[in-house]
Amino acid sequence: MARYLLKRIGFILISLFFIISITFILMKAAPGGPFASERKLPPAIEQQMNEAYGLNDPIYKQYADYLINAVKFDFGPSFKYTGQEVTDIISRSLPYSLILGLEAIFLALSIGVLLGVIAALNHNKFGDYIAMVIAVLGISVPSFIMATILQYIFAIKLQALPVARFESFAHTILPAVALATTPLAFIARLMRSSMLEVLHADYIKTAKSKGLNDRVVTYRHALRNAIMPVVSYLGPLVVGILTGSFIIEKIFGIPGLGNEFVVSVTNRDYTVIMGTTVFFSVLLLVSILVVDLIYGFIDPRIKLSGKGSK
Repeated sequence: MARYLLKRIGFILISLFFIISITFILMKAAPGGPFASERKLPPAIEQQMNEAYGLNDPIYKQYADYLINAVKFDFGPSFKYTGQEVTDIISRSLPYSLILGLEAIFLALSIGVLLGVIAALNHNKFGDYIAMVIAVLGISVPSFIMATILQYIFAIKLQALPVARFESFAHTILPAVALATTPLAFIARLMRSSMLEVLHADYIKTAKSKGLNDRVVTYRHALRNAIMPVVSYLGPLVVGILTGSFIIEKIFGIPGLGNEFVVSVTNRDYTVIMGTTVFFSVLLLVSILVVDLIYGFIDPRIKLSGKGSK
């Protein structure tokens, strides 16, 4: 296990190095500068600002400084928010994105698994058709379209929930549902196919022949094995939830990390762009590692260390 962890941590560090390097190169290759959008800045003032932020230094020095500071998780000051560090912006906006993401993951997993099990147990029956119609709609409708539909129905027409902002639990319901719809649909289809395969396995037939209750066979034996592909999907699920939050947070006016990233791109706030990109990358790489470890603990047949790893 220790050898496996060290190997994976090494891959994470190498991946982060390339992510930081590519992000830095792309920012420098982009036309214009961080102060290009300012209204008619005198050349002398723009020169002073570039000097103050170290933008006049040679590229290799800027890259080396940024790489060293990134290792210390110090991304410097924001170009647009006076007196604010990038780490302050991340720490301020992260709780909003974290709450929204956890709610969306909970909804996607719980409802997706439930729909998949219902569809498999009622194969080619009414319950199967209804569950798969919901899944197809979830896959077909993009999250930003779903967000506007939910706002129109539940906030504007029914006035049952807030249309935007993030001030109470009620404000999180619509964005969490919009964010969870697509991964929920994928999980439902994945769980259905996996459950159908497991229900036709020999050990399930043997358990039934021994007189075990159908509910015991389904939930104690079939469900545990059928859910393994869903567990392996948790890594991409986290990726989808986080990248989807960029649009959802903007639509619902949530001051989360995704919204800050969109605003920083619009404002050419290079330090915020690079800081949030690195932070998202760390979060995603670590989450994938955690999912792999969970997968190994759930299924003892998976070996995480040694020469016998598979």
